Amino acid sequence: MQIKTEIKYSTDEVDKVYNKPFLELVYEAQSVHRQYQPINKVQLCTLSNIKSGNCPEDCKYCPQSVRYDTQIEKYNLLPNEEVLNQANEAKKNGASRFCMGAAWRNAPNNSDFDRVLDLINNISKLNMEVCCTLGMLTQEQADKLKQAGLTAYNHNLDTSEEFYKEIISTRTYEDRLKTISYVSNSGIQLCCGGIIGLGESKKDRIELIKTLANLNPQPESVPVNSLVKIQGTPLQDNENIDSFELVRTIATARIFIPKAKVRLSAGRLEMSHELQTLCFLAGANSIFIGEKLLTTDNPEVNNDKQLFEKLMLSPL
Repeated sequence: MQIKTEIKYSTDEVDKVYNKPFLELVYEAQSVHRQYQPINKVQLCTLSNIKSGNCPEDCKYCPQSVRYDTQIEKYNLLPNEEVLNQANEAKKNGASRFCMGAAWRNAPNNSDFDRVLDLINNISKLNMEVCCTLGMLTQEQADKLKQAGLTAYNHNLDTSEEFYKEIISTRTYEDRLKTISYVSNSGIQLCCGGIIGLGESKKDRIELIKTLANLNPQPESVPVNSLVKIQGTPLQDNENIDSFELVRTIATARIFIPKAKVRLSAGRLEMSHELQTLCFLAGANSIFIGEKLLTTDNPEVNNDKQLFEKLMLSPL
């Protein structure tokens, strides 16, 4: 099976951009943004945790791993009616994309997967984009998701290939790239990004952006997550990452993946309006709205509305 990568950018090329003087970097990112993206528009997405906890993986940042003693709520696949109600509520709040996450290592081949296919079919009828993150896929499963009407599939690389093994041992980088390839082969848009604040180096962030930029096709959306430290996980005492590194990561992603939506994802609750504004200036043009991002808290919808009014931003 051929992994779709196209070597266009070298580490040195990405490094030179990432390490530009800060104001120059943000200016370049905003210039690229204006060339490829609608101005003053931000896509609003809502993420539903449709199956929580008891995941066999050992991702050190994740409270849903069965290996860690965390206080999250654990439940099997939610009733379809409840998820559809969530999708309708998200649409009322201005979301144009509804994302469903299930804590599986691999998407199952059983009635649960059939129920997800049914959900995709029904939510797409609401005139919403539909995204899923269900763990690793086979090519057959990716094709079925496409046939059901799935818009995008989220499968993050998390960090650089070199640092990845320090964070996860139960799934390889190659495993992730295989699922990414199946998604692209099926014609589903790819949502793929990473997490900063895992303890990675600046070089790891640069390598991650290089890998994402060299995927063929490039991701349709690139979530940039800041680590949310959860009690009971191995990374609960990690140092906070410098805010300017977050902005540099977003700006560099915007420059090298110009057509993607760059999504300011986990960690927004801890960000000031001023920091979020700087992220938008650097090229972020998508956020999640709603009370929760899987298991972590998210800013209230009214708080986001206030920020949008101040900046005169409107939903995409």
